[in-house]
Amino acid sequence: MATGSDGVLLLGGVPLGDPADASARLRDALATADVVAAEDTRRLARLAADLGVEVAGRVVTFREDNEVARTPGLVDAVRRGETVLLVTDGGMPSVSDPGYRAVAACLAEDLAVRCLPGPSAVLAALAVSGLPTDRFCFEGFAPRADGKRRTWFRELATEPRTVVFFESPRRLAGLLAVAVAELGGERRGAVCRELTKTHEEVVRGTLAELAAWAGERDILGEITVVLGPAAPVTPEPEDLAAEVLGLAADGRRLKDAAREVAAAHGVSANALYEAALRARG
Repeated sequence: MATGSDGVLLLGGVPLGDPADASARLRDALATADVVAAEDTRRLARLAADLGVEVAGRVVTFREDNEVARTPGLVDAVRRGETVLLVTDGGMPSVSDPGYRAVAACLAEDLAVRCLPGPSAVLAALAVSGLPTDRFCFEGFAPRADGKRRTWFRELATEPRTVVFFESPRRLAGLLAVAVAELGGERRGAVCRELTKTHEEVVRGTLAELAAWAGERDILGEITVVLGPAAPVTPEPEDLAAEVLGLAADGRRLKDAAREVAAAHGVSANALYEAALRARG
């Protein structure tokens, strides 16, 4: 909660492409904010024109290369009691876009920070991917360097959640080729291109199918990739025998220990009991 000031930093979710996705709260904030900090002032002007809104407040640029320098000025404005609206080229500020530093700096001074919910490429891609949505993680932009990219995919090899990340269109084919090499061609995914825009395209399939698709064309536009969760791996009974014997050493009957470990790992209790007997000799 703000103390001694009615100023506020507003994080405005901006349409990804279709201006009609702008919320009424965003329209109002664009017209009434004292300061509008925009990633690209030309895109801001175009959005305002599309929405029929006149931006009356001061307009400043706020992008990756000046975020550090601009943040103190935005904090000062909020401290003075002004409303500062922060918008990016599309989606939600601070999510793989400028904004986090301004949020952290305002909160450090107990100044108000609020969100004007709006379009999100992450959630839009997840929703239309056809992949599990009950658990997911967002990885930002995929690593550019080949070695880091391969290491990153190896870390995702056993990820049980659906993974969403961004990629440059010119690097997409190479990324998918590495994904096939590190994760196998059968893992499922989706490539979402130009979400909500005129040329929106969602391609779904195995990684092998997606890599073949990307390798046959010049990819353009904003890209969001959704990677399906890894298939669960059921351990072999022999791999769990030591755990059973450890419980038995603490005083449990061997069969009871086998049932407990089997239930935890989804394996046959009888097979695990036999494996424990063999391991005990």
